[in-house]
Amino acid sequence: MTDIDLLYFQNLKKAVQEKYLESHSPSYDDISKWRGIDIIYFQEDLRQKAKGNISEKTFYTYFKNNSQGKIPRIDMLNILSVYVGFSSWSEFRMKNPIAVDQKILDAPAASPKEEAVQKEDKEPAETQRNDLSVDNQAFDEINYNINLENSKQNFLKKYLWLGISIFLFAVVLILIFYDNIFYKKYTYTFIDADRNSSIKGELDVKIIRENESPILFKVKPNSPFVYETKSKNLKMVISSPFYKTDTVTRDLTNAPVSENIELKPNDYAIQLYYYSKSIKDFKKKTEQLNRLISDDALIYQVVESDIYGIETMDKQKYISLVTLPTTSLENLEVIDSQMENGKIVMIKFRIRDNEETK
Repeated sequence: MTDIDLLYFQNLKKAVQEKYLESHSPSYDDISKWRGIDIIYFQEDLRQKAKGNISEKTFYTYFKNNSQGKIPRIDMLNILSVYVGFSSWSEFRMKNPIAVDQKILDAPAASPKEEAVQKEDKEPAETQRNDLSVDNQAFDEINYNINLENSKQNFLKKYLWLGISIFLFAVVLILIFYDNIFYKKYTYTFIDADRNSSIKGELDVKIIRENESPILFKVKPNSPFVYETKSKNLKMVISSPFYKTDTVTRDLTNAPVSENIELKPNDYAIQLYYYSKSIKDFKKKTEQLNRLISDDALIYQVVESDIYGIETMDKQKYISLVTLPTTSLENLEVIDSQMENGKIVMIKFRIRDNEETK
């Protein structure tokens, strides 16, 4: 990428901003200040007018704070160019030329006097290299004679170290296989306590070990958790956005190698997920979310960006977001939620990256 490419992209961003402002009124006119619901509306407008998608991560990378001076891939540049009325990125550049200062591109050639000085500087260096070459040859001959005289002693020393290395390697292998003999495999299947069915969502299993840091495992939907250990005790904390966190301890001395563990559903979290994802009956959906969420709830949107990690919004903005009839709802994911006194007081969600559909 050259500086001229970046200049063209800056002009394209201005054109995108002007095109969007023709029919929309975001929180700010400056596209670099758009956030949350403004970006959702822009994504939808881009889908309708250019038949293409831009992910939240791409928007934050190239439109919010492009401090590294990068430009998007050619397919995204083409989509944005179509959005502002051109057939491609090439046509946008051709019909919006940028003047380039030729003085920057033209570098002066060295004068004959400078070339003569450079030649004189090279000659002493070549003479010095020839002298060093002679000295290196003499040094190599001395080293060869020394190595030849000591070859018998080095032969014995080399093979002695080789024998010791082989012996140590064999000892390590024995210790590894000896230790693995005492490992045992345990399989745990998680069941919905109310429905007596396998859990269809992803679970987090954190293994708590004495005097050691915990180990976190991700368990896929409808899959058992398999754990190998030589310990006689097991303590694990099981959590999920849709189930109440549970701590399970087991004495593995005589424990079965396969077991079902019931988890209690978090009904409020399930309702929140259902009403946030549903695209039917928006009036009823708004009423249900109003009853379900506290007026003072803390709501966080996790953004897939190296610059902007989390953004906050109030209850009404969240309800407005999830009641918009846009395709972005298909990618909305509630990561975590908390409740107090029958109301949800914290929501953490994200909109999964569904990068440009080709």
